[in-house]
Amino acid sequence: MQEKKWADQALNSFDAVVGAMPGFRSREGQRKMAARIAETFSQAQLGKIDEDAPDPVRAIAVVQAGTGVGKSLAYSIPAISMALSRGTRVLISTATVALQEQLVNKDLPALARQLEQPFKFALAKGRGRFVCKLKLERLASTGEAQDDDVDMDDLFAEEKTQAQSRAARPAQELEARMQFYRRMADALATQAWDGDRDSLETPPEAEAWSPVAAESSSCTGKHCPAFSQCVYYERRKDLVAAQVIVANHDLLLSSLGARLLPDLDNCLLVLDEAHHLPATALDQFAGEMDLSRLGWIDKLASRALRVNALIEVEELAEVPAHASQLRQQLQELARLVMELYADALKGQKDRWGPARVRVPRGMLPEPLLEPLGRIAHHANGFLDALRAVSKTLRAEIKNRPEEARRLSTVYAQVGALAPRLESVYDTAQLLMQQPVEEADSSRVPNAKWFTLETDGEYIVVKAHASPILPGATLRHHLWSQVRGAVLTSATLTSCGQFDFFLRESGLYDDQAVSTLEVPSPFDYARQGTLVARETAADPKDAARFTEEMVDALLGDLSRVQAGALVLFTSREQMRLAVDALPTAMRSQVLVQTALPRSLLLARHRDAVETGEASIIFGMQSFGEGLDLPGALCESLFITKLPFAPPDDPVGEARAEWLRSSGRNPFNELVVPATAIRLAQWVGRAIRTEDDRAHVYCYDKRLVLTSYGQQLLKGLPPFSLQRQTAR
Repeated sequence: MQEKKWADQALNSFDAVVGAMPGFRSREGQRKMAARIAETFSQAQLGKIDEDAPDPVRAIAVVQAGTGVGKSLAYSIPAISMALSRGTRVLISTATVALQEQLVNKDLPALARQLEQPFKFALAKGRGRFVCKLKLERLASTGEAQDDDVDMDDLFAEEKTQAQSRAARPAQELEARMQFYRRMADALATQAWDGDRDSLETPPEAEAWSPVAAESSSCTGKHCPAFSQCVYYERRKDLVAAQVIVANHDLLLSSLGARLLPDLDNCLLVLDEAHHLPATALDQFAGEMDLSRLGWIDKLASRALRVNALIEVEELAEVPAHASQLRQQLQELARLVMELYADALKGQKDRWGPARVRVPRGMLPEPLLEPLGRIAHHANGFLDALRAVSKTLRAEIKNRPEEARRLSTVYAQVGALAPRLESVYDTAQLLMQQPVEEADSSRVPNAKWFTLETDGEYIVVKAHASPILPGATLRHHLWSQVRGAVLTSATLTSCGQFDFFLRESGLYDDQAVSTLEVPSPFDYARQGTLVARETAADPKDAARFTEEMVDALLGDLSRVQAGALVLFTSREQMRLAVDALPTAMRSQVLVQTALPRSLLLARHRDAVETGEASIIFGMQSFGEGLDLPGALCESLFITKLPFAPPDDPVGEARAEWLRSSGRNPFNELVVPATAIRLAQWVGRAIRTEDDRAHVYCYDKRLVLTSYGQQLLKGLPPFSLQRQTAR
């Protein structure tokens, strides 16, 4: 049978490659994982099928591979081998830049030297990571970006542009800006820089990069006069020629249907660090719109209308009415929001970050629905006009090559603001989706909330909306297209079960899905100790608990002799610990918020390598992705169980919906999510078979509550010690 032949060939390739590696030690779990992946991908029916044929066979494997299994090799060798045999491609999506770079710069080059069949690989990045040569040239020569407050009339009089734009800005500021972009342009022209933001020696801040980014809304593609020198499209050629493409979850979800990545029904998909996928989906399909700063609407309308100076577009006749009404209705919505929620929003003036009020049950008050409907109507009409402008401009650029540069600049100026209009329309649509009555409880409400913050002299009101079930979102947008996939991570089970992840990822009860848990080869009972430090104070009593925890933590830190990592659950908690540090210890502590991540880690390694004690104080983002083997992390301190922030509006809305359905959000949502997060944190301690580490947890709920016992089931089987904190 062909499927068995493909699977056998893929597994044989795995055996041959790993067997030829110097110093290779056979790992039973790694081969078991490779075998499951080979079997899964062999079963998937890819490409076109006859219309009269039954639905194509889908095959999806969910594999938890503990630290040290070697999952990158376990999935990449069989996947690539099978793709080459089947004449298809592999798409690997991960969550972190570190793993993308490891795959592209280390793992895949090494594998390419080992496999008998040659293959090409490429790194896929979003368009916005690359420079637009046309935008850069304009900024380098005039200092003005496509979305600056520049009259489009200036585009038709170069001398006027130079004089007026420079008069509009202080000379020193303009000159500094031009010099900055000239250096970038010179580096690009001399090939000292490849046009990738990440390859600059010092990547610029978002505010400086955004004006030159190659965004799709301002790009005319092959009609652009700089197309033959376009950095982004040159990289696209690498993707077209590659059998293996490495992307990330954000790009995967944002480019669905855009034909940037291989068609998901005709490639082998690997999702590494798959535990991030649900959260990425919620972020990707959420929406927000600013109800206060609306100058961009008039600017966009003005730019669109001035296209008529060059070409005639019938749809533009409706733009003034759409723009005027859109602005009025957004202002009306802001007024009504403040009328309804002013007390709740202003009552949070001492809150960290913007004030926020969530709409209970996702049921928007009736007075808000009418302006929202009008917002959606006029935004859609405005967008239709912009689509007509885009289509006509592209045709003119093609037919009038002598005007291509000027027309492309016009296109970019209109397109630079179009995403804001799209965001308004999408957010209005999400907000208008009202939950139905109890008769149809299957309709899940969206999370809806409003925020209030100050920006200089301005009071800014924003409207937000988001789906609350990532699984449903992924089923609709992703899994409906996928034929063969493997999802893997070190943390896919929660409290010993796959059920939570399968629900979150949209794969629960999917007949195409199989699961496999491959344990770590490490001897955790011998290599590590989990010390449960039981405070007298209840962790729910934040002030008393933090005071007692910090006192116990400082005592334990005084005994650190090599590398250590302390993970905090809040900025305030970390600040209090920093303030309490004795003078003698301050030189040993590196605080996440005080230094760039790369510099902090370099200093930590240097200190440990010279025999000094070095202690990193980090927040939740340091609980994952840090690889600190050996002496770099001999002690790991977890100050409190990493429950999600209690005021997350999407989490609140979801918990509310679960309660209204007679379900328990703490047991069904909070505990399993915390289990995965805690397992990630604990995973920082033991990274190799030679490591030894102590893990300290100061939250007594881990050992004294029933849900704490569930959390323990999801952790490596360390030797457990219980101690009182005093």
